[in-house]
Amino acid sequence: MPNFVKIGQTADIPDGEGRTFEIEGQQVAIFNVGGQFHAVEGSCPHRGGPLGEGYLEHNVVSCPWLGWRFDVTTGVSPVNPEATVSCYPVKVEGADLLVGL
Repeated sequence: MPNFVKIGQTADIPDGEGRTFEIEGQQVAIFNVGGQFHAVEGSCPHRGGPLGEGYLEHNVVSCPWLGWRFDVTTGVSPVNPEATVSCYPVKVEGADLLVGL
């Protein structure tokens, strides 16, 4: 069972955007997709770009450095299914956002 850590408030991440948080020494990118929150590892596996700063279109984020794309709901690249990032569970309790590692 994951250990859930409070990282902020739902209002901290507007719809259609992402943010990067450090949780227990790990960079984690949190995205708001239509009011649903999703968490993936914060660094792109290609060159380590910050995914939380990437452009989010629907549920796919593009790395701001070189454009690698990942579905934030599954962690899988829609272009190359062998390219993936880890996903983490997210809970919303009231206005609090919690991520499980």
